[in-house]
Amino acid sequence: MTTTRAPRDACSLLDADHRAVKKMFKEYESLMESRSKAAATQRFELARQICRELTVHAQIEEEIFYPALRDAIKDTDLLAEAEVEHASAKDLIAQIEAASAADEMFDAKVTVLGEYIDHHVKEERNEIFPKARAARKLDLVAMRETLEARKEELMAGEEAMA
Repeated sequence: MTTTRAPRDACSLLDADHRAVKKMFKEYESLMESRSKAAATQRFELARQICRELTVHAQIEEEIFYPALRDAIKDTDLLAEAEVEHASAKDLIAQIEAASAADEMFDAKVTVLGEYIDHHVKEERNEIFPKARAARKLDLVAMRETLEARKEELMAGEEAMA
C-alpha cells in the first residue's frame, strides 16, 4: 500500500522555518550552560542568526501569507493576533540586535523570544494552517514558490547587511 503525501505547500515551508529556528533556540540553550568565552561568542552569533531568520520569516508571512489568508477566510481574528505577536517579537529582536554580548539581559531576551515564538508556532500549526489548507480560494502550492522566492531575496539582503 502506498500513501500519498500532500504536496509541499506554503504551510509546510513556513513550518520548516519554525522547526529550523526551534533547533537554533535549543542549540542556544545548550550553549548557555557553558560559561566559556567561546560559547559566549557562539551564543551571540547564533542569536544574530535567529533574529535574521525570524525577521525574514515574519516579513514573508506579513507580505504574502497573511494578506492572502485574510482574503480567503472569514475568521481574521487569528491573523490580527498573529500580527500583534509579530510586533512583540520584532521589538525583542530589535533589542537583541542592539545589545552587546556583554549585556546582562541578553540571554533572558533570547530566551523570552524563544517562548514567544513557541507560542506563535503552536497557534499557526493548530489554528491558522488548518484554516489556510481548508480555504478553497488559496493555492498554497503556488504560494510556496512565491514565499520561497521572496525569502531567498530577503535572506540575500540580510546576509549582505550582516
